[in-house]
Amino acid sequence: MTSRLKTLGEAGQAVWLDFVDRKFMDAGGLKKLVEEDGLTGVTSNPSIFEKAIGHSDAYDDQLQADLAAADTTVESAYEALAIKDIEDACDTLRPVYDRLDAKDGYVSIEVSPYLAMDTAPTIAAAKRLWATVDRPNLMVKIPGTDPGVPAIEEALTAGININVTLLFSIDAYKKVLEAYIAALEARVAKGEPIDRIASVASFFVSRIDGVIDKKIDALGTDEAKAVRGKVAIANAKLAYQHYLEVSASARWQALAEKGAQPQRLLWASTGTKDKAYSDVLYVETLIGRDTVNTMPPATMDAFRDHGETSNSLVSDIDDAEKVMNEAERLGLDLAGVTAQLVVDGVKSFADAADSLYGAVADKRIKFLGDKIDGFSADLPADLDAAVKDAIEKARKDGWSRKLWAGDASMWTGGDEGKWLGWLAAARGEQVDFDALAALGQEARKYKDVVLLGMGGSSLGPEVIGLILGSASGSPKLHALDSTDPGQVATVADAIDPANTLFIVSSKSGSTMEPELLRAYFFARCAQAVGEGQAGSRFVAVTDPGSKLEAAAKQDGFAHIFYGDKTIGGRYSVLSVFGMVPAAAIGIDVAGFFETVKTMAHSVGPDAPPASNPGFQLGAIMGAAAVAGRDKLTLVPSPTLKPFGSWLEQLLAESTGKQGKGIVPVDLEPLGDPADYGNDRVFVHLHLEGDEMSADHAKLDALKAVGQPIVTITLADKADIGQEFVRWEIATAVAGAVIGIDPFDQPDVEDAKIQTRQLIEAYEQSGHLDPETAFFEDGDFAFFAPKPVAGGDAVAILKAHFATAKPGDYAGFLAYIEREEKHEALIEQIRVDVRDAHKIATVAGFGPRFLHSTGQAYKGGPKDGIFLEITREPAQDIAIPGNRASFGTVQLAQARGDLDVLASRGQRVLRVHLKDEKSGLQALASALKVATQD
Repeated sequence: MTSRLKTLGEAGQAVWLDFVDRKFMDAGGLKKLVEEDGLTGVTSNPSIFEKAIGHSDAYDDQLQADLAAADTTVESAYEALAIKDIEDACDTLRPVYDRLDAKDGYVSIEVSPYLAMDTAPTIAAAKRLWATVDRPNLMVKIPGTDPGVPAIEEALTAGININVTLLFSIDAYKKVLEAYIAALEARVAKGEPIDRIASVASFFVSRIDGVIDKKIDALGTDEAKAVRGKVAIANAKLAYQHYLEVSASARWQALAEKGAQPQRLLWASTGTKDKAYSDVLYVETLIGRDTVNTMPPATMDAFRDHGETSNSLVSDIDDAEKVMNEAERLGLDLAGVTAQLVVDGVKSFADAADSLYGAVADKRIKFLGDKIDGFSADLPADLDAAVKDAIEKARKDGWSRKLWAGDASMWTGGDEGKWLGWLAAARGEQVDFDALAALGQEARKYKDVVLLGMGGSSLGPEVIGLILGSASGSPKLHALDSTDPGQVATVADAIDPANTLFIVSSKSGSTMEPELLRAYFFARCAQAVGEGQAGSRFVAVTDPGSKLEAAAKQDGFAHIFYGDKTIGGRYSVLSVFGMVPAAAIGIDVAGFFETVKTMAHSVGPDAPPASNPGFQLGAIMGAAAVAGRDKLTLVPSPTLKPFGSWLEQLLAESTGKQGKGIVPVDLEPLGDPADYGNDRVFVHLHLEGDEMSADHAKLDALKAVGQPIVTITLADKADIGQEFVRWEIATAVAGAVIGIDPFDQPDVEDAKIQTRQLIEAYEQSGHLDPETAFFEDGDFAFFAPKPVAGGDAVAILKAHFATAKPGDYAGFLAYIEREEKHEALIEQIRVDVRDAHKIATVAGFGPRFLHSTGQAYKGGPKDGIFLEITREPAQDIAIPGNRASFGTVQLAQARGDLDVLASRGQRVLRVHLKDEKSGLQALASALKVATQD
């Protein structure tokens, strides 16, 4: 018995299947439809593939094998799976294509729905898919949107078969038919064949009735009910009438004589949504020659069972016109409905792509195993709900694509898009691997490498050096980012200038600290090796056209490595600013990026927020900050402890502004649940194999009382590069959630200005402006904008911190040498204050933190209580060419910092230690007494 579906073919209508599934094809289902039902084509879309891939294990073996061979992006991983199905379907239908001499036998694959409103990327995607599948019976689906029409015409002109999708209105159909004819004419004009160029125009049906019928039901009149379920069919019939008119035109006949195939109308969305209608309504009423009906399996089953074939498409045309006129009279606004359906269709396919890509992204991460850093989060219910809301907003608004496209609308709509060069850097596109490898070989002749920089120019490289260490036979890295004379002397005493490579790193090339350090060490090197030889031991890392570039050329530096002006300092670790020092200590930068790219692929524009490791973390940080949990507390395992110094700057300088932001809490020992309020998020950064059982027990206790715990796990310390990428993305996302520009630093410059004014005055007068302590004893001198009440040091300290309230944080800003003993005493001070007042504590060594967390302290939440610590250096160091010494510069920086903090409404107190060796211990002892009940 002849299949009812075959009778459609006899009536001139091709039967296509709107479904793709690997198990179905592997079981011979598609071949059976071809043989038994006369099937001549297949269509696919993201919704179909989402069901096939996301809800099945049929694709898992291929995905695992593909990832084992080479990691790739989410989109590429999906396309490899989809293309395999499309190729198999094309091969199954190839006999049909050959038998019908290219008149049918086609299989469609869609360009990314995200490109529906972008012409050039759509063209590029169509050409790429066409070349990759490399089957003559492929059709590439392109939406018939206004930006899609020129892409359709260009792709057809290039010889690509096109399925035009998302057509609802006759006017839109007319445009794509014109594009088809124009493309064929263009090929004829170039002497190219047109007889095997094929196209269909997918005209959607049931979705129109789905909207129009609701309008009819709302009217509720008999007149309105009379056209219920008829408008979509009438619309399709009149579209076919336009096709017939064009087919009869002299213009088309001229092409037909050269072998042109008609652009067939394809009826899409033919499954019945309204149960009141026949389940074959949109098949039986639209049967005609040179058309296609692409059916989902259920509709195909229904028609096979009880469908009737007739020449319905050209019957009752007068009635169709009457229906359209009546729809207009009733104000059903078909034009508005079809326009909105295009918008909704684009969104619907994008939503489906989000689900599809999300399913692939999740499986990809699962199958990568420990090749990608792990992530999990235990959040209280209220924060979890807020994070989910943030993730969904990011998905709906397409933030992952906007980020990579440089669309500033996800932030403030300002100039954020100009500062995204770090995204390319994360893919290894900012550095020259060969040049860095050559530098690494050259550096092996030196014993030490001294990096002279501040903030983003020093923190990232220092983290890499401390966590990964130098390669065997390569020099040791000393990162010097301080004007503290003791710190400068420690580095100077540890090296032989004649056997040291100096890297001077400054994006702007005019930052004060690297310039002063360059002057000092260049003079020492010249003294050791001779005036004309010092430059050969120096390397500059700077942006093009900077003052440092000019100085480096003048002094004969061995190398100048150029940065990217679109990368801010704190986002520059994966650019030359991080990779030049890394290469100098023997790190294989190319190999380093092989690990990094795994995370770069995971956070790309094709990874939806819910499945994007950077967006997951960023949504947590941003939602938590908005909810008052703005103290991100890092709990690293021992090997990863240095990571926090880089992260501090990234978070604080990016988010701390306009009274908002995230205050990073690094190196504060983990306490018990009773030590914390409700203003924290804890991030445990763990390296497998690191022992920290005590902290794990405390984290479990914190989790038990509802504190939010995020856990990031590294299988190997070499994977630390992945965390640079994750946290950069997360910080940009958190800025969007908070509602600020994460790429400016408006308050950092103010402290620089204050310092510069003090130094300039010193250069002229030989002394800093005098200041008077409001209290002084044998150990300390106290300074503040307003005196703090108290008859001794303990009372003053007690009164200063007595202002603490829930949600505040204490900051200890130490303008002293950053060395192990001082770090231990600062840690003790922090714990005493935290436990006494139940507030978060932060600490920084000056002037290092000025280029790091200083932005958040000045521009972020106004809930800081700061104790600035200065001292008289036991031995100062002169700076060549300057009247001011390093000690003078450091003191000027401290005073400028205090003034700006006070002007921002923060509570500030400065204690000046009179004895450098014993002063900090005396302060720690006084604070311990002050924090006791």
